[in-house]
Amino acid sequence: MFKGITKRWVLNTLCAIVAVIVLVVVCLSYIVTTYYYSSVEQTLSGRSVELANILSGYSSDKDAGFSSTARDYVENFREKENMEITVITSSGNILVTSTGFTPDNNTPMPDYDSAKSSSSGYAKWIGKLSSGEKVTAVTRIVRSSEGNPVCAIRYVSSMHSVDRMLGITISAFCLVGLIIIALVILSGTYFIRSIVRPVRVISDTAKKIALGDFNATIDKMYDDEIGDLCDSINDMAKELGAAERMKNDFISSVSHELRTPLTAIKGWAETMHGCGIPDQETFEKGMDIIVKESTRLTGIVEELLDFSRMQNENMVLRKEKLDVLAELDEVLYMMRDRAINEGKHLLYDEPEPVSPVMADKNKLKQVFLNIVDNALKYTPAEGVVGIQVLFEEGYIKVIVTDTGCGIAPDDLPRVKDKFFKANQSVRGSGIGLAIADEIIRQHGGTLDIESGIGVGTTVTIALPALEE
Repeated sequence: MFKGITKRWVLNTLCAIVAVIVLVVVCLSYIVTTYYYSSVEQTLSGRSVELANILSGYSSDKDAGFSSTARDYVENFREKENMEITVITSSGNILVTSTGFTPDNNTPMPDYDSAKSSSSGYAKWIGKLSSGEKVTAVTRIVRSSEGNPVCAIRYVSSMHSVDRMLGITISAFCLVGLIIIALVILSGTYFIRSIVRPVRVISDTAKKIALGDFNATIDKMYDDEIGDLCDSINDMAKELGAAERMKNDFISSVSHELRTPLTAIKGWAETMHGCGIPDQETFEKGMDIIVKESTRLTGIVEELLDFSRMQNENMVLRKEKLDVLAELDEVLYMMRDRAINEGKHLLYDEPEPVSPVMADKNKLKQVFLNIVDNALKYTPAEGVVGIQVLFEEGYIKVIVTDTGCGIAPDDLPRVKDKFFKANQSVRGSGIGLAIADEIIRQHGGTLDIESGIGVGTTVTIALPALEE
């Protein structure tokens, strides 16, 4: 029944609150009991002082007028209903009582015995009489001005009404404590349910998401931290679903990218093998296709390896002092024939020499190849791809502009995300830009993309130049 958060709340919070309330009730009960009992004792003690002052004028209980004075005071005492007065002679005999009945001399009077042996001549006692009635009794030894004991006066008050009042008060304390505990339990139960139930729903939904059901969502029940958690999990499921779809698209795209060169290589190999020794033209054409497709296949594999290294943060750069223009010239030389074959214009006016950079030669060339390849892929026949190199504010900027179809505004922020392809109809794995962006970032530079539908795309690569 009690487990998890509920169990911790019962053991930690509720038990602590109950313990505190019990302690408070016990302390209050003790304080009130002490107060009431002390009040009774103080009242009795004050009355005893009053009579002691009257009788201390006599040197002994044998003096003339002593007995009549004591009797007169006791008989006219106004609070006979609340307390009983007893005057005891120095010899231990009872002279007079306010009840008019002489008690049995065998009745125990512990306070009287204690007062006789006490240096202060005063003692109190709380206990039960032989009748079973609980009383408070105080005894004071009356001494003459010479210090000789004259008599003893004893005041006794029943504790029945006091105990009844104490019982009512302590019961009220207990009732208030129980009400507080009940309110704590009710409010705590409601609060725990408001947490436990959503958490259980969140847990169940998270298990579904873990099993691959990315369409599972949580209804937001509260506009608080629990609600924020629901929103976060819903967003996470949505992102995981999108990532799963992109991963599937990536696998499909990569499979297609791998199958195409493999099919070409296998087809021409079988053709050349089945036809015996082909003519020179066929041989050269077949070998040219096999080499190109093998190079393309190698590039795809290298791209996948780079992506794996990037994901595992194991990408290592071997930096050296490089001339950006030289590396860019080499890439453009490789891409120029392709542009001509596809009927596209590749425009590049080599600028004045610029400062060198510290970079990984192969990785930098990979980035240039990827960016120029993308520009040619998305540019139609007779379209233009322009390359420009600038030196601004300590950075060497390589700007590649095309007149292709452009990128939709909604897709533009995500084009550098892994697996994302804005245009599914164009070949590619969807990880090239993500790898290029990571390589440039590790070089301390930036890769920015600007685009518009029907306008084209501009990619700016900025690399920090070496100070000469």
